[in-house]
Amino acid sequence: MDGPEQVRARLEETGYLVDEGLAVACFLALRLGRPLFCEGDAGVGKTALASALAQALDAPLIRLQCHEGIDAAQALYDWDFPRQLLHLRAAEAAGVRDAERLEGELYDRRFLLARPLLKALETTPSVLLIDEIDRADDEFEAFLLELLSEFSVTVPELGTLRAQEPPVVVLTSNRTREVHDALKRRCLYHWFDHPSFERELAIVRRRLPGVSARLAEQVTALVQTLRAQDLLKPPGVAETIDWAAALDALGASEVDAELAVTTLGSVLKYREDTERARRLDLTAALAAHGR
Repeated sequence: MDGPEQVRARLEETGYLVDEGLAVACFLALRLGRPLFCEGDAGVGKTALASALAQALDAPLIRLQCHEGIDAAQALYDWDFPRQLLHLRAAEAAGVRDAERLEGELYDRRFLLARPLLKALETTPSVLLIDEIDRADDEFEAFLLELLSEFSVTVPELGTLRAQEPPVVVLTSNRTREVHDALKRRCLYHWFDHPSFERELAIVRRRLPGVSARLAEQVTALVQTLRAQDLLKPPGVAETIDWAAALDALGASEVDAELAVTTLGSVLKYREDTERARRLDLTAALAAHGR
């Protein structure tokens, strides 16, 4: 892609709306071959960006979901022990007694199970999503930093496997903990903030074209009001879309305070947040936005 505007246009063709800053960050990540580190609250579109990039580039999306305790074997590769055992039994049944030959066959490439990181190195082109890196531990971060620097991995039994063309890499973090500076320095950085009313409304209308314009405006206005409160988990754009979809499924073309309260479970996920929302004057909130 020749520039940020072309990146922006291609992403918007997939239904993902971006601002100028994100368009520039994506363009530089593609042009410079640098990973893009996306940080922000849950539900603001970080993961969806990787999916949109994959569609825009017509490349498969390969996702690594990080979690506490994840290690290199889970992320990189493993050996298919059941198939290796079947191969041994078949060799024994055929009368093969050459131990050295059998050992060599057991660690053939056909028995290697490629996990997401190795799969991304071997797939050209591809988009690699390393989701919620903040949930992994320091050791995995260090391993990941090395891999993203070289885009290669050494399998002792097979040698070094190197990407012919490095994947486009998107890392996301909900900032449940600080990711080390060394990993961030390897990446381009973009902070995902909650969108303005106008942009969020445009996203809802794009994602849910069948929802009435009035309902989309009202739901967006209410979510913007909820975010201004001291909530444990402010709703993201994903929750705005969920709320509008839920109300539409109920046959609503607009929403009042009573209906909003009965459907708060679509947008708020903590009891304390729901109770706080119930104490708000949602009728006044709707009126304040002129909806």
